[in-house]
Amino acid sequence: MKLDITLLHAVVAVAKAGGFREAARVTGSNPSRLSDAVRRAEQQLGVRLFHRTTRTVALTEVGRSLMERLLPAMNEVESALDDINRFRETPAGTLRLNVPVSASRLILPTLVPAFLGRYPDIQLEVVAESNVQDVFRDGCDAGIRYDETLEQDVIALPIGPRQQRFALAASPAYLDQAGRPTHPHELIKHRCIRGRFASGVVPEWEFEKEGERLKVKPAGQLLVSIGSGMDLAVDTAVAGGGIIYLFEEWLKPLLESGKLEPVMQPWWLTFPGPWLYYPDRRLIPAPLRAFIDFVRENGS
Repeated sequence: MKLDITLLHAVVAVAKAGGFREAARVTGSNPSRLSDAVRRAEQQLGVRLFHRTTRTVALTEVGRSLMERLLPAMNEVESALDDINRFRETPAGTLRLNVPVSASRLILPTLVPAFLGRYPDIQLEVVAESNVQDVFRDGCDAGIRYDETLEQDVIALPIGPRQQRFALAASPAYLDQAGRPTHPHELIKHRCIRGRFASGVVPEWEFEKEGERLKVKPAGQLLVSIGSGMDLAVDTAVAGGGIIYLFEEWLKPLLESGKLEPVMQPWWLTFPGPWLYYPDRRLIPAPLRAFIDFVRENGS
């Protein structure tokens, strides 16, 4: 049975993305075109590949069976075509990274401008968000994560500083008015600016001093989304709205300028730096290979 390869690509894109809108975003197409391609594929095959409702698109049993056989083959074809880029003077193609907002602010700015300058034929798309998700399912080539959220069966490469710290800080005016805490338990009496992950979890604040490790669940008037809301949190802390707990490097310019004052510095928690990770597969797309080599070359 013959089937147009472009129709197969459409079926695979929708299956991987879990819907027409997301598949259109990943592939640069549009939902109606993909829907039509899937419909024509089903007509030519004589079977229904997807169950469709107004809210969901899910593979049928036949569709799942087809994907189990088709996905490895299609991935191999794509990798083989990408590998041709090794014979070009300059690698070309699209590299899609999924990273925490903190990495887009603190890690990538030291790497991306020089990387794009070296490889003008590579298109880089960075998806920055706070929620931990299956990066490869959503069409990304690689991701940046910390140890506790690394996925299994991946290759991990150090990227960025190998040690980082969470800093605690507030404006001098707030501390003059509310007092300067010297122990984590004293934070219960203070206005603390908290963050919430997309999952709904409001993380505790962690501290460590001379082998003693403590967690505190602070309270405060302001709660922001971790990632997109952090600029508001920082601005509020500078304006005297309370104590903030955030990456030291994020707050460093404000600490150096005196707009924020370090709080309980001996208790600041040190933790390992992030990792660039990607699938353990034989053929790596040329843009990703170029980025891996660039990260290794530029150290951490």
